Amino acid sequence: MVRPILRYGEPLLHDVAAPVAPDAVTAPSTRALIDDLLDTLRSAHGVGLAAPQVGIRKRICVVDVSAGQRPEDLLVLVNPAFEARDGLQLELEGCLSLPGIEATVARPARVRVRHLDRDGRERTLVGDGLLARALQHEIDHLDGVLFLDRLRGLKRDMIVRKIRKRQRAGEW
Repeated sequence: MVRPILRYGEPLLHDVAAPVAPDAVTAPSTRALIDDLLDTLRSAHGVGLAAPQVGIRKRICVVDVSAGQRPEDLLVLVNPAFEARDGLQLELEGCLSLPGIEATVARPARVRVRHLDRDGRERTLVGDGLLARALQHEIDHLDGVLFLDRLRGLKRDMIVRKIRKRQRAGEW
């Protein structure tokens, strides 16, 4: 089922998501949520989606750097946690919770993430480039952080003004 995606301004997007109990990973309700996240991600043509973006405070996210082009690139991460991050990349970033908004965000270039897969097995994932960026972006959502929160100064202020203008016009 495709769920509505919360937009910037919703307080829940700034809440820290709760871990999923290991024995609950394979529960029907968790599997249904994962399927809904995947359906919603595909429908929105995104690269990643976290449960808080659809109003669920659980540490679950899905990532597909191929945007649906290569099924083998689809990742389901439950309770992801960084084991290592290094390097630097400065790239343009967008977000399904901030439609039409993009900005250059500094992030580590490489990451190693420990997580549970959809079958409850512990995994370690190493990523660089776009995959590293997507993992960091989605784990930020689980920690109540949006990419806009990583911006400072005039750039952030301009984006916030643009969003407020769209809100007043009923376009947000």
